Amino acid sequence: MPNATLAACAAALLATLPATASALDGQREDVQSFIQQMADRHGFAPLELGQLFTRVESRPSIVTAISRPAEKARPWHEYRALFLTERRVARGVETARQQADALRQAAALGVPAQVMLAIVGVETFYGEIIGKHRVIDALATLAFDYPPRSPYFRGELEQFLLMAREESLDPLAPVGSYAGAMGIPQFMPTSFRTWALDGDGNGRRDLWGSWSDVFSSVANYLKSHGWRAGEPVMAPADVAGATLDGLEFGKLALSETVGSLRARGVRFDTFLPEDAPAVLIQLAGSRGPEFRVGFTNFYAITRYNRSQLYASAVNDLAEAIAAAARPTSSRPFSSVSSAE
Repeated sequence: MPNATLAACAAALLATLPATASALDGQREDVQSFIQQMADRHGFAPLELGQLFTRVESRPSIVTAISRPAEKARPWHEYRALFLTERRVARGVETARQQADALRQAAALGVPAQVMLAIVGVETFYGEIIGKHRVIDALATLAFDYPPRSPYFRGELEQFLLMAREESLDPLAPVGSYAGAMGIPQFMPTSFRTWALDGDGNGRRDLWGSWSDVFSSVANYLKSHGWRAGEPVMAPADVAGATLDGLEFGKLALSETVGSLRARGVRFDTFLPEDAPAVLIQLAGSRGPEFRVGFTNFYAITRYNRSQLYASAVNDLAEAIAAAARPTSSRPFSSVSSAE
């Protein structure tokens, strides 16, 4: 939906909603239909679920936040500067030292420690900023009071209630983003139920307080989306004299190979074979276009967030954390990374 249309839709929606948060009307036909669906599909008690929804709030601020027209995309050099800061790198090194055991265990899945750290560093500043909204409020607001994406968020609300039952959680307790993303790694409920792991073996998957669970879950997510142990994420590229006709730089798909890019005259270093999938990326650097080649692990990171900028920032933060840790005597990555 175009931004202007989305903004107009949001304005119309907000005009019909109370100015401040209010209790969700459990007698609404759509809410009652959802409750009956949960009873029929999953055995929830309609009366208990109806009572739960009397304590759920619909929040117009959430509709405003998700409907806000996207700001003009930042160029790469500005986007990168948001995440490649001394404080973020230093916190990554500190977290690596404090959570060395959790990282070592999770790295057995094949994802380097610095990549797991970079994911949570970009997502929530290592758990410092996980969101302030009750997850059930965010999901219910978007499921019932945001028609443009209500089917998606009703599905996530369904998954959240199942998750809360499976994990023995009070469904009113978890907090997260205005879109319902949860915990230190910001998993949506579907992702939680599908890829979250009980890393510490205590019988619960806790993405808010257990670093073992957090890192194991991030590693499992990436592995499940194609991560290849020991392979690089990206490589700098020189395109001087290369033939770039027909390449679409904004796409995420690995539509080229190492060999096909080299055949075009693109120069880059990698030990990957000629038939390895690849994509040529153009980023807006401060001094002009910056080119890189992304490989299968680059694509795996874009499954976490479908953005070339995001995956590139994760790659650069991971490299910066690893570089900052190397001079230290403890060498937190020496035994927990599958590749450096």
